[in-house]
Amino acid sequence: MEENMKLATVEDTVEYHLFLIPDEPRDPEKHKEILQKYIERIMTHFAPMLVPYIWQNQPFNLKYKPGKGDVPAHMFGMTKFGDNIEDEWFIVYVVKQITKEFPELVARIEDNDGEFLLIEAADFLPKWLDPDNSANRVFFHQGELCIIPAPRKPGAVSWLPSTPPTIPQALNIISTHPEKILASDSIQAAVNRRIRGYPEKIQASLHRAHCFLPAGIVAVLKQRPRLVAAGVQAFYLRDPIDLRACRIFKTFLPETRIMASVTFTKCLYAQLVQQRFVPDRRSGYKMPPPSHPQYRAHELGMKLAHGFEILCSKCSPHFSDSKKSVMTTSPLWAGFLESLKKNDYFKGLIEGSAQYQARLEMAKNYFQLSVNRPESSLALSPGEEILTLLQTTPFDIEELKKEEANLPPEDDDQWLDLSPDQLDQLLQEAAGKKEAEPISKKEEQNYDLTQVSESMKAFISKVSTHKGAELPREPSEAPITFDADSFLNYFDKILGPRPHESDSDDLDDEDFECLDSDDDLDLKTQGTGEEASLKGTLNDLKSYMAQMDQELANTSIGKSFTTQKQMEPLSQTTSNNSDEEDSGAGGSVMTPVDVDLNLVSNILESYSSQAGLAGPASNLLQSMGVQLPDNTDHRPTRLWPPHHD
Repeated sequence: MEENMKLATVEDTVEYHLFLIPDEPRDPEKHKEILQKYIERIMTHFAPMLVPYIWQNQPFNLKYKPGKGDVPAHMFGMTKFGDNIEDEWFIVYVVKQITKEFPELVARIEDNDGEFLLIEAADFLPKWLDPDNSANRVFFHQGELCIIPAPRKPGAVSWLPSTPPTIPQALNIISTHPEKILASDSIQAAVNRRIRGYPEKIQASLHRAHCFLPAGIVAVLKQRPRLVAAGVQAFYLRDPIDLRACRIFKTFLPETRIMASVTFTKCLYAQLVQQRFVPDRRSGYKMPPPSHPQYRAHELGMKLAHGFEILCSKCSPHFSDSKKSVMTTSPLWAGFLESLKKNDYFKGLIEGSAQYQARLEMAKNYFQLSVNRPESSLALSPGEEILTLLQTTPFDIEELKKEEANLPPEDDDQWLDLSPDQLDQLLQEAAGKKEAEPISKKEEQNYDLTQVSESMKAFISKVSTHKGAELPREPSEAPITFDADSFLNYFDKILGPRPHESDSDDLDDEDFECLDSDDDLDLKTQGTGEEASLKGTLNDLKSYMAQMDQELANTSIGKSFTTQKQMEPLSQTTSNNSDEEDSGAGGSVMTPVDVDLNLVSNILESYSSQAGLAGPASNLLQSMGVQLPDNTDHRPTRLWPPHHD
């Protein structure tokens, strides 16, 4: 009946902590009161930006968290952002702005991956900083990213602990040496690049579309626009048990459908559009043919209606009335509302007008979810909230139908169908790289393939450990350094000998020591007899490997490599033809492999086979700052040697 049903998802979570400095001893109750006042001030100050925001799963929120162990009492929040990574980076922006607006506050933020801010700036971190010693070092203070350094030697700097600091130690360092712990400009830039454009960027992340929806859902979304996220998630994460409630609709009847404009985030819209789904015939949701001009609106409305029906089917129609009065009985609401008025939240709207009431309802919802979050046992589920709105908010279907003629235009959804070039551009922008300029015709004709081999050599010569390999910097960032001897020795062991050598695996004593370093082999301490035995074993290994090379030379594997003799001028080749035959017949002379030529030709062949799409060759070359021209010759790949001086 349907495809692409998703049964489960990993809920990615971001946590944020706000501490007050200086962290002086205070009466616990008085400290709690101070922090709660800060929560009210923060949530009121940022209400104009946070109230209309549509969250994927959970909103930004703060609550008082009592001290435990060496962690003092502070303000704490946790948000499950699910599939929309932009929610996480918006929270980073909000937290950064909080510390800028309230300079006496220090914030730290982390998610399931740990210190994700360091992950974002991984290319620019100092060598000493790694996951093992990064605990309690990364903070926001006065709107700036701070990283508490580690001393090179224990006790070298009196105010720096030799081990990762505790939270009280970190707060003391930040308050006494704020100018000495600022992150480098490159690290700051890497993080700021991800949050650049907020808060204006919020509007760019939204998508407005027409949906053919039951009138009840239209009325609910007028009061609670954010509930569109819950409806989409319920449909997106549905399972066969959920769909039982959608065989025959009880809450949102298809006969009441009207055309309405719905605002999604781009993430939610993509989730709703990309899943194929055919409704049960018994549901009454009949779809027009795909050629119908409003087919997309019918499809979106049908899917969203299924999501809302699933939400309502999961709660009892007679849930406790005590849940409905949690917000209105809170003693904080009156003060919060007064603070909103002082911060011009209502934009001069006349009290009691339709627009004023709409903003008031959004503020109430925001207060309940973010400021005065009830215990989980008293919190309304999305389904209960929808049923409550249907019971308490009267609506006239005929009045809603009249609005169909004045719907705002839909947004263009061409962003769903990105070309490979557009996708590459987005990925480069996300990585902070400038878009590569197209290669001109003249540059294509004069393209120097030695750039490919040189870049690959530079990559191989970089440091590699169990944590990964270091990629060379962009050409504009640092010059490429290349140790030719190390590179050729490495390839000699794999591909064959150089012209002046007779063996393909020239393992000297130093290489062998390096290979056995894990076993703590120290050749300098070996006796004379052991040294002789070791050299004999090494000579036997060389002889054995040479025999293997001779045998492989006449196989398909050996013939797949281009040798240096094959690239000699044709005249010289023909004149010495008989000599080559004799030498080939004897099989005693190994022709050295042309390492550069084989390297470049294989990369070009791999690049050509990608047909303009992403692949290993283009990804590796792009990471090293090498841009190849487009392949305009669609004939089978013809290999040629790079220019040698």
